[in-house]
Amino acid sequence: MMSLEASTSRDENSSLPVPVAAIFFFAMGLTMLGCAGYQIGPRSLYRPNVRTVYVPIFESDNFRRNLGEWLTEAVIKEVERTTTYKVVGQDRADTVLHGRIVREGKRVLAENRRDEPRDIEVGLLLQVNWLDRRGTVLIERSFGIPSLLVSIAQDADFVPIAGQSITTAQQDAIERLAAVVVGQMEMPW
Repeated sequence: MMSLEASTSRDENSSLPVPVAAIFFFAMGLTMLGCAGYQIGPRSLYRPNVRTVYVPIFESDNFRRNLGEWLTEAVIKEVERTTTYKVVGQDRADTVLHGRIVREGKRVLAENRRDEPRDIEVGLLLQVNWLDRRGTVLIERSFGIPSLLVSIAQDADFVPIAGQSITTAQQDAIERLAAVVVGQMEMPW
């Protein structure tokens, strides 16, 4: 008999009073309702009203062959790999991502005593715009201001004496540039 009373009194003391528990669960419910409009995970970074993107071959204003094609391929791979968007043909796309390489150059960063280049930098400057079917600009610069053309620059170094070439440096710059372009496709905060 003694043990039954002790366990009954312990159970009554250890549980929360009904009003406190009800208030706690009510507050938790209100908190959950307040978060109903938010998304979690990678989907929250991208526009929910955009599902498909068409990426035509990027134009190039320089004389290096295939830079536009390389960059287009890198951007398509990056879109498919990191975003929720699907790259499709022009007929089925919700949006179009245009790009133009406006400048490509190289400069010597370091030389030896005989003025032979030891470290060279390759740079690319790209202008992009991302439009939906109605012509609305989707890439926004700082402070949520839409911009018809967004300029993005990227550099990569190469060391000729180590066996690196301008082609490997360009490929590195292109891959970095593609990541930056796709990063611009995220929704503004």
